[in-house]
Amino acid sequence: MNKTELIAAMAEKAGLTKVDAGKALNAYVDVVKEQMAKGEKVSLVGFGTFSVVSRPARTGRNPRTGKAIKIAAKKSAKFKAGKGLI
Repeated sequence: MNKTELIAAMAEKAGLTKVDAGKALNAYVDVVKEQMAKGEKVSLVGFGTFSVVSRPARTGRNPRTGKAIKIAAKKSAKFKAGKGLI
């Protein structure tokens, strides 16, 4: 399912127009992005939790040459599914 199909399904399920469903979906995505950028987590009971995890710097290997390389620290998005999701 792509974004257009999701918007159409949301509109049908909620009795909204596709335009309103699209605005609602975009607003949700924007809020989740903003909160995660602040380092906050977003939890929807029964669906799941979006959070940010910090990955420390580490040493890895180039698989082609076998040479050791430095992998920089970074932040990554994480989603943990809730019990009611599947």
